[in-house]
Amino acid sequence: MTKTVVILGGAYGGLHVAHALLKRANKDLKVILVSKSTHFYWNLASVRAIIPGQIKDEAIFKPLNGALSRYPAESWELIIGTATAADFEGKTVEVTLADKTTRTLSYDQLVLATGARSAADNTPWKGLDSYDETVKSLHETAARVKDAQHIVVAGAGSTGVEVAGELGYEYGKTKKIILLCSGEKILGGDSVAAAATSELKKLNVVIKYGARVAEAKTTPEGKTNVVLADGEAITTDLYLPTMGLVPNTEYIPDRHLSANPNYRTVNVDEYLRVRDAPGVWACGDVVSRPRAGFMITQKQAASVAKNVEAALAGREPLVARGLPVDIYACSVGRDRGAGRMNSIKLPSIMIWLAKGRNLGVPRAQGYVDGSVA
Repeated sequence: MTKTVVILGGAYGGLHVAHALLKRANKDLKVILVSKSTHFYWNLASVRAIIPGQIKDEAIFKPLNGALSRYPAESWELIIGTATAADFEGKTVEVTLADKTTRTLSYDQLVLATGARSAADNTPWKGLDSYDETVKSLHETAARVKDAQHIVVAGAGSTGVEVAGELGYEYGKTKKIILLCSGEKILGGDSVAAAATSELKKLNVVIKYGARVAEAKTTPEGKTNVVLADGEAITTDLYLPTMGLVPNTEYIPDRHLSANPNYRTVNVDEYLRVRDAPGVWACGDVVSRPRAGFMITQKQAASVAKNVEAALAGREPLVARGLPVDIYACSVGRDRGAGRMNSIKLPSIMIWLAKGRNLGVPRAQGYVDGSVA
């Protein structure tokens, strides 16, 4: 009898799991991948893609249909839509399609990999509601970057620092680049903050500390008036907010979510199985444990794939394995970076080689050919 695995989310975690299952599948398995976009998006490079002429669309957007078409047609289905409801007891999920109709999917095993979205609307750091919308956001942002003489980047986490670094590398001598940091140190005070700060200063990026944004309004002239919590106002040609992620978990029943009202992630056990929901697994930013991150998502996806296979075969799951070391790497422009391995500081050249040189863009091909899994 054919078993059905439904995977919600066509980004890093979901596509990884799909490849892993389909590569080892027999004729009795059907994988249904649900994605809001027709394309896989290598959003790690979005910080550089906003610099005109640096990255072509086809390098960071890969058609999902092309990624799955290498497998027998009867073993998979790609559905473009958004999960809007889930019944874990009845083993069904409701998906709203692009034409606003709904479809109910039944499953034997379910994988939640719907990721997270940027807290600020219409920013390209994460995929938007469709491929077309995401590409449009990238192109419009790049056009505005080109025209702006004064740019404010709000939020000094990894994304904000990388955006400011890319802008500083390209325009630090010709445009005013300001990075707003709500605290006393960038990167949340991580031990690499001092090194990253030093690299940003070399790129002529001005860092403003204790600068929490209270309001940002567009002026009649097309500029943005950024008002800080202390009342100071900064008028800029281009405002790029990078702070905050929102897990895409609204379709999941409340009892399976964390109690934090500001960041509702999925409650999972040591196997990455959703608590009190047999046959349901989760990985990536919907889990955010120990934190949200690409490498963490990859490890979790590999564990989830193995445990789904075990469940289908009637075997017990294995404890999910995390990264053997805690690695933090932040690119700062096209030839600089800051990072650490556990508490050991890594030289800038190593971060450039590992990340900053190309922001991992060549690895996107692995999500097309399946080598990622």
